[in-house]
Amino acid sequence: MSRTRYEWTLLDFAIWFAGAVSVPVYETSSAEQVEWVTGDSGAVAAIVETDGHQAVVEGVRERLPLLKNVWRIEGDAVGELTAAGGDITDELLAERAATPNADSLATIVYTSGTTGRPKGCELTHGNFLAECGNIIERNPEMFSEDASVLLFLPLAHVLGRVVEIGAIMGPVKLGHVSDLKDVSAELAAFRPSYLLGVPRVFEKVYNSARAQARATGKGKIFDRAVDTAIAHSRARDTPGGPGFGLRLRYAIFDRLVYGKLRAALGGRARYAISGGAALGERLGHFYRGLGITVLEGYGLAESCAATTLNPLDQQKIGTVGQPLPSTGVKIAEDGEILLRGPHMFTGYWNNPEATAKVFEDDWFLTGDLGSLDEDGYLRITGRKKEIIVTAGGKNVAPAVIEDRIRAHALVAECMVVGEGKPFVGVLITVDEEFLPRWAAQNGKPEGVTVAELRDDPVLLAEIQRAVDDGNAAVSKAESVRKFRILESQFTEASGHLTPSLKLKRAVVLRDYAAEVDAIYGG
Repeated sequence: MSRTRYEWTLLDFAIWFAGAVSVPVYETSSAEQVEWVTGDSGAVAAIVETDGHQAVVEGVRERLPLLKNVWRIEGDAVGELTAAGGDITDELLAERAATPNADSLATIVYTSGTTGRPKGCELTHGNFLAECGNIIERNPEMFSEDASVLLFLPLAHVLGRVVEIGAIMGPVKLGHVSDLKDVSAELAAFRPSYLLGVPRVFEKVYNSARAQARATGKGKIFDRAVDTAIAHSRARDTPGGPGFGLRLRYAIFDRLVYGKLRAALGGRARYAISGGAALGERLGHFYRGLGITVLEGYGLAESCAATTLNPLDQQKIGTVGQPLPSTGVKIAEDGEILLRGPHMFTGYWNNPEATAKVFEDDWFLTGDLGSLDEDGYLRITGRKKEIIVTAGGKNVAPAVIEDRIRAHALVAECMVVGEGKPFVGVLITVDEEFLPRWAAQNGKPEGVTVAELRDDPVLLAEIQRAVDDGNAAVSKAESVRKFRILESQFTEASGHLTPSLKLKRAVVLRDYAAEVDAIYGG
């Protein structure tokens, strides 16, 4: 239970070297979540980062009879464990290290749990070897001798674990960042050759750069540079490529804007991997125009991270790529995405009933909806259980609209509503980190709150632009007619987001029932 840091990776490999199984816990987890994961997995020891984490574990320890030891990283856990193993012989170490094989359980990764208790995904050493080998085979250029990556995603998320293992197999120089506030400074110091993140990270970089340009009176130049970057990237996918005029504008903006943005990301990055949600075509083209190719992929904890990934030499922006080597993807009659391959988990820990429900003829039922094009590239269209059916019988996939609205700098989160209603609406939360900057640029009082601004016509017009952008991606029947700005953000602490920042839709609907009613005139 720790933030992303060097000791996390060190201890992970040490646990495996000893022939044991590791169970990651998000460092933001509540006492109830810690108790469930620790108790359900049968963990006999815990390693935490801080005094606060230790207090959480100690608070539920009396209900965890199997838990014998708790070590704290900030209390020199590595030193204590090293000293405790001083009498262990090299022969015994070699024996323990040789005990696991490809079929041996490596880790139990608990799903985020948008509904009900999190389920523990059993991942073997063979799953990780297959996954990392597939990624390296698909894009070997990213694993050159001088390759490096800065890891700031939570290591409790399976993608972070794949990165740490892939770095060893690559080999790739791996850096760790514990605090997201330090990312900018660490990027400049570490200078990674490729980046790794979720769409929200790439959106934040873009939105921050745009806001800074506006604050210094260069907003129009930045916007023209963005349009040029996107046009240049789109033109690269046409037979003729970018025309002379476009190439000339691009060269000018490369000196004025793009070079500075690349420098802010360390100056060496030419590639990035994005997963967890849709990046959006506009943002994908912007980054490629900037000189950084963002490769989108698709996977889940059950698939040990990615099953599909865009290849560097044949990227299709707007898709999550083709199946990785030795993996299988097909679309069921109802549009559900099915997966199989050597990277797939063996089942849910202590839950054979749940395991049986998600496998059909060796295919894993993801619950996600998508389509495969003629070249085998996968597009994600929504989540099966999240489909909204309006009073008029129209099926609406919320993710398509939500991803577009969420890309706006002022929007922290949003949730489409409309089940059984006459039209589609959306609940929107304002990014409290970005709000002060927007308020200053729009003549609002210093320290003004969302509660004070939620009916402000200027703010409403700005949010309407975000909604209009979302509506541009769907049909008129699926488009958002009305929205409500909420006074506070959805957070994990409020119970509206999972540790991996997925929406708990049922909880939001329950807690904001009055706001939903207001959309429909209730």
